Amino acid sequence: MKIVSENRKARHEYHILETYEAGIALTGTEVKSLRIGRANLQDSYARVENAELLLYNMHISPYDQGNRFNHEPKRTRRLLLHKNEIMRLLGKTREKGLALIPLKIYFKNGWAKIELALAKGKKLYDRREDMAARDAKREIERAVKERMRI
Repeated sequence: MKIVSENRKARHEYHILETYEAGIALTGTEVKSLRIGRANLQDSYARVENAELLLYNMHISPYDQGNRFNHEPKRTRRLLLHKNEIMRLLGKTREKGLALIPLKIYFKNGWAKIELALAKGKKLYDRREDMAARDAKREIERAVKERMRI
């Protein structure tokens, strides 16, 4: 599994409830751009429309050697999931505050895949608590390491 791009901010800004692995319908130049690692998942999201799962705002840079058949960088892309999974996500996203956020895009057995998360937005105080807990854990690890050294 070769990770192309990761949305690092997502875990900071959202509580991740569930994750799904979905395929992506891409054109040839998009696949070539992904293989050289030219993708950005920031500010992208997915939505269920007309019984299809669509990904918005994912930026895949145009392929350098692409000619007039090159792709639009921020076009809407179709995600491939089973119909029952899509309907389940439709029901879940209608709940208050739940969103579909892409976490990472990668290649698995030669196919481009995206890891989608069903997520709930964090409040500012939740983010502060997470940062404080992370800092406390880091301090404890430092103290233990320093103690073991003596």
